[in-house]
Amino acid sequence: VQLQACGGGLVQAGASLRLSCAASGHTFSTAAMGWFRQVAGKEREFVASINWSGGNTRYADSVKGRFTISRDNAKNTVYLQMNSLKPEDTAIYYCAADHRRYSSGSYYLYDYDLFGQGTQVTVSS
Repeated sequence: VQLQACGGGLVQAGASLRLSCAASGHTFSTAAMGWFRQVAGKEREFVASINWSGGNTRYADSVKGRFTISRDNAKNTVYLQMNSLKPEDTAIYYCAADHRRYSSGSYYLYDYDLFGQGTQVTVSS
């Protein structure tokens, strides 16, 4: 049972990146999924979430209008399209799975029971 995130990198402000998170060994298609990010010395913070069908999404205010979360259940993959990147978006990004029944996705770290290993995103000014 694992989540494997990739797609991070070093970009300039204003650029775009797409993160991917591939799931294996668990019931991905019925799990809500989320993205969190963390800067050294700070708490992990919510970025976006999506319910099992993709019909319900939530975003942190800081990324609303710039980031888009989506999923492909046939590929067991969740994505985070990040546009208009800013230096303050620099962090390690983690995908996470929320296996609570009928979850619509959550802002809260404690609702997620599985986290991936993280991928570094660095945005230079």
